[in-house]
Amino acid sequence: MNVQLQTVHFAADQKLIDHVNAKVEKLRTFHDKIIEVDIYLKVDNFSHQVKDKIAEIKVLVPKHSYFVKHSSKTFEESFDLAFASLVNQVKRQKEKQLAASI
Repeated sequence: MNVQLQTVHFAADQKLIDHVNAKVEKLRTFHDKIIEVDIYLKVDNFSHQVKDKIAEIKVLVPKHSYFVKHSSKTFEESFDLAFASLVNQVKRQKEKQLAASI
């Protein structure tokens, strides 16, 4: 599993990087054939006073890809919400594949 973390308009601290890596390692429990995970952490409305933190996660598996995007006031919250949505997508897809194979 190849994991790439990119930050846009800011530099991530080690605590945030560790948080993201710990969550990404849990993806292996939901799908065992993950090829690549791309994570983008962005600061939106950079020129305005309100700064929204956006987390985008793209996961590639054989014959399928998943993409989620979420924004909130902190990167941890944005990433956690996006990750939860991604896990739901992966679970639904696996259930569909199991139902089709029966």
